[in-house]
Amino acid sequence: MLAYLSRYTHRVAIANSRLIAFDQQGVTFKWKNYRVEGRDRYQRMTLETNEFIRRFLIHVLPKGLHRIRHYGLFAKNACADNIVRARELLAAAKPEAAPTSTAADCGKPSCPCCGGRMIIIEVFERGAAPRHQPTAPTNRIRLDTS
Repeated sequence: MLAYLSRYTHRVAIANSRLIAFDQQGVTFKWKNYRVEGRDRYQRMTLETNEFIRRFLIHVLPKGLHRIRHYGLFAKNACADNIVRARELLAAAKPEAAPTSTAADCGKPSCPCCGGRMIIIEVFERGAAPRHQPTAPTNRIRLDTS
């Protein structure tokens, strides 16, 4: 299971280098058969255009969700402790304390979930309708290939 999931943590569904051809028959691309060893491991597949797009969009995350970027040593919940411990083990000098921008913004509230800077758009009473209207969602599909 870990080997399967690890293929999806840092990459997009398919890299441009794996796309071979696009024509009337469909989309041809290279894929890796993990059950085979040797030269036959990399194979070609041609799918109809609609089927290729359907399979590709299965791997596109909905708006608001993010791919896994860091885990383990640099996981958000233990990052600071891990870096301190790594410096101790490496006998590295402590970094000089730099003034942070949060010291200047002590009057602004922080997010109760992540501790980040929180910008209050509107405060309204329970049961009252907010005056701020969010912008309309776009109808375009955005593909993040970073």
